[in-house]
Amino acid sequence: MVSATTARATINPGMTLDSSDYALVRRARDGDYEAFEQLFDRHRLLVYRFAYQMVHRRDDAEDIVQEAFVRAYQNLHKYRDEAKFTTWLLRIVTNLCTDQARMRNRRDALEQQESAGALTWMTQIEGPDPVEELETDRRRIALRKALNALPVHHRTMIILRDLEEREYPEIAQILGCTVGGAKLRVLRARRALKERIAPLLGD
Repeated sequence: MVSATTARATINPGMTLDSSDYALVRRARDGDYEAFEQLFDRHRLLVYRFAYQMVHRRDDAEDIVQEAFVRAYQNLHKYRDEAKFTTWLLRIVTNLCTDQARMRNRRDALEQQESAGALTWMTQIEGPDPVEELETDRRRIALRKALNALPVHHRTMIILRDLEEREYPEIAQILGCTVGGAKLRVLRARRALKERIAPLLGD
């Protein structure tokens, strides 16, 4: 069991203090581990879903869930209420997924190679959501193969924006960049995805 880090919470006036994340964080900071367990129960599926989209292995995703909440618990004193707790938590998860993906790439560089195919997809790279264009199982498979082949920083952007449908201000908070920077990263990631998927489409 991880020892509690005790610190004073900064709670904005008017926040609901009985069931909100902010209230649970405050209690956990004061040593109430049951409050942190409630945060875990409330958000573990969100974390698992995001981690699995990144690493595509159940065991690895489950390990990331556990490590993410351990780190969150150890660093509750660093959390500030300017951002949602889930935004802060996903920033931890993103860093863990990035580290894990880099290690996996070093272990097996061939794992993310592209597969051949012939499909038609995505006429405009600036479109709002690439995933919306995928109407068949074959296209979903093609997208997954292309997505897996992306560098982890591009894959993160596609998952945050197009799969998780996070807004740009929240993406910026997760990544620690400006909103404009987040938009630019998404655009670059979509361009990279189009380049990866082109061979699968026969273009």
